[in-house]
Amino acid sequence: MMEEKMVSATEQFAKVLQGQLERIQRMKEQGDFVDYSGLDQIVIGVCGGDGIGPRITHEAQRVISYLLQDQVKAGRVVFKEIDGLTIENRVAQNKAIPDDVLAELKACHVILKGPTTTPRKGDPWPNIESANVAMRKELDLFANVRPVKVPAQGIDWTFFRENTEGAYTLGSLGVNVDEDLAVDFTVTTTQGTERIARLAYDYARKNGKGRVSIVTKANVIKTTDGKFLEICQKVAQEYPEIATDDWYIDIMTAKLVDEKRRRDFRVFVLPNLYGDIITDEAAEFQGGVGTAGSANLGKRYAMFEAIHGSAPRMVKEGRDIYADPCSMLRAAVLLLSHIGYQAEADKLERALDICMFEEKKMHCTGRDTGCTCEEFGNYVMDTIQSL
Repeated sequence: MMEEKMVSATEQFAKVLQGQLERIQRMKEQGDFVDYSGLDQIVIGVCGGDGIGPRITHEAQRVISYLLQDQVKAGRVVFKEIDGLTIENRVAQNKAIPDDVLAELKACHVILKGPTTTPRKGDPWPNIESANVAMRKELDLFANVRPVKVPAQGIDWTFFRENTEGAYTLGSLGVNVDEDLAVDFTVTTTQGTERIARLAYDYARKNGKGRVSIVTKANVIKTTDGKFLEICQKVAQEYPEIATDDWYIDIMTAKLVDEKRRRDFRVFVLPNLYGDIITDEAAEFQGGVGTAGSANLGKRYAMFEAIHGSAPRMVKEGRDIYADPCSMLRAAVLLLSHIGYQAEADKLERALDICMFEEKKMHCTGRDTGCTCEEFGNYVMDTIQSL
């Protein structure tokens, strides 16, 4: 009986390894990044997701449309509404991303995506994979880029989280060997690590950031984290003008709280799981996860989203009109920059800094004690007009 269980587990592990070897081959065959300046038309997919997602995503679309109104009128930028990533539809089709929705996503150049619900053990939903994880794998969105800025505290951080490997990429492919033993997998590849490291260092070079910090737990997770650290350090040698240091994830979480040391950090590069955890911590300095957006970048596709969840309780209680759109508006800054509208991205970022940190004439509380999502969007657009 035990031998049969071992054989079954080994066969499942072999399938996992085969899938990863095939993925490596696809990475080797990839071309370069899309040049948006050479496109006659840029298609932005708008995918609201679940809970408060449609509300805050619509607000971000409204602000982008305002900033790019001439391009929209001329047909150079178009928006494509994509439904179907609700938890109900995904469960009905028993897929993290239904096939028809995936086809619609692939017909776009970039995607503005609201939060989606991921079932967890004990929820009334089947155990389908996270839509985010599935989208990152299907579209090969290997870099999760999350900026956090608090000027008054000297915080100006940009996190480059590897998005398609580590502990998350195989999160639904673990093995229950028997009733007593469960095993999950974590993956690090040369190609996957090189491309996230090079993206982080390229960003640091182009934006005048003098330091890149590599974050792992290579002293304990010696094989996969050790490989990640070693490859990042090798890439760092190509950027001699940029200082490189490396930290273990546990002490890094502490140093972000250290008021003296945290001012020294600029750019971070780190594996998937650590990046997810530490960027939520970092967002708290800016005002919480509701204020932080992120970019998910690949060579062909890119997706921009909030870093928080779908907050179904707010919808159930009728409070979604008071949802804070700042996370999606910060994601819109990244989207505008990515498709080549840097001046408009700079305007939106400056307006958000004014509205969130300086004037603060309006504030979203998630309740009727604050402004509505739409009112805050109007405040941002009024501020843009005054710049």
